[in-house]
Amino acid sequence: MSKSNPYPSYTRSSGWNALLPARKVRSEAPSEHHFGAIVIGSGVTGLAAARRIAELEPNSRVLLVDAATIGEGSSGRNSGFLINLPHNTGMSGHGSPAAIAKKQIALYNGGLKWLKSLIDEHQIDCGWNPIGKYHAAATTEGEKALRESLPHYREWEVGFRELSADDLAQRLGTRYYRYGYHNENNVFVQPAALVAGLADSLPGNVHLWENEPVLAIEKGTPHRVMTRTQQFTTPRVIIANNGFASRLGFARDRVFTIYTYAGLTPQLDTQALDAHGSDQEWGVIPAKRLGTTLRKVHSGRFMVRSGYSYNRELPMQDVRGLLELCYRNRYPQLKSHALEHVWGGVTALTRNGALYFGRVDDGIFISIGCNGAGMLKGTVFGKLLGEMACGHQSTQLADALGFQRPNWLPPEPLRRLAVVSAIRYQRHLAGSER
Repeated sequence: MSKSNPYPSYTRSSGWNALLPARKVRSEAPSEHHFGAIVIGSGVTGLAAARRIAELEPNSRVLLVDAATIGEGSSGRNSGFLINLPHNTGMSGHGSPAAIAKKQIALYNGGLKWLKSLIDEHQIDCGWNPIGKYHAAATTEGEKALRESLPHYREWEVGFRELSADDLAQRLGTRYYRYGYHNENNVFVQPAALVAGLADSLPGNVHLWENEPVLAIEKGTPHRVMTRTQQFTTPRVIIANNGFASRLGFARDRVFTIYTYAGLTPQLDTQALDAHGSDQEWGVIPAKRLGTTLRKVHSGRFMVRSGYSYNRELPMQDVRGLLELCYRNRYPQLKSHALEHVWGGVTALTRNGALYFGRVDDGIFISIGCNGAGMLKGTVFGKLLGEMACGHQSTQLADALGFQRPNWLPPEPLRRLAVVSAIRYQRHLAGSER
């Protein structure tokens, strides 16, 4: 994402999206120029917000506009983990961390239930598999970090099963890890397939417009939204384009972006699949930040995710080398560590891990900065944002609005120096977890 470019621009397509049948891109401009609400960004957050507004106000017209095509944004580029556990238990200035964690778990569980109801209702084929996830450590420091997280699980009343190196070797097919645990709080999906299914099943009063970037927003009564080719008016604007919101003038001192990278193997034969452990599908979360995430996909491929860069994509040949090295280190016995698809994706982060959520002006609402855990969190907070824009109140919305706000970020070039230094430091801490 260059400084002058207000919308996503990737050098490679999402590998997940490349595996799907071609869908008809909805690139037709709307005939009307005034909408009851305009939602910017058609990832999981924008999709949930647009759907919820359309459900609550069936007589309103909603415009959902995105600079990219469905499945090519951040929501179609991640690892496909729907994790219904907190990633940041310090998300409030009020109450104990355990109380805040339980509020988050309740929100995520409710969002997971809503999402599953949509998948069942619209028969979305996205590989939904509620089998949990592994956390695994390759180093003594990583093991220490994992063990320190278990008292929190007990306090939250979340179940887990500890695993030895032998246990992990049997399930994952590698002796790279010395210690780990498994818990049930995760659902696997094919992320691009999920996003495509949600987009293609939107209510009839939502006009989805792909490949049309929003370039500016003029606040007023009503607000004016300028895209590359058109201008629209609306009383309500929902900002759900994550790290690219800053290019429209929002959260510039609260949210920053980094690129992360992933690769998928070709379809593996039976022998290669067996070498990846006894489970038909599994995923591993690393013990340290900037560690390597792995996933054995039920369709017979293997995913490796690792590497970070600030605000700009690395050359893809360098990314491929990094990912294949991470793969080879864990499975040296395999004949091939080739990756068929390699791609990058933007993740929006905040300094303290808090989500930027709520009303930012009259008729302007925002939910950005999912901090690398956006699939379920984005869905949950997008749904709540849609309800908030319609004037609805609930305990869940009150809980969401009570969470801590993102901390201030220094301007450039200090921000770049701070983020790049943090990446280098975390990479050092990760060590062999990477």
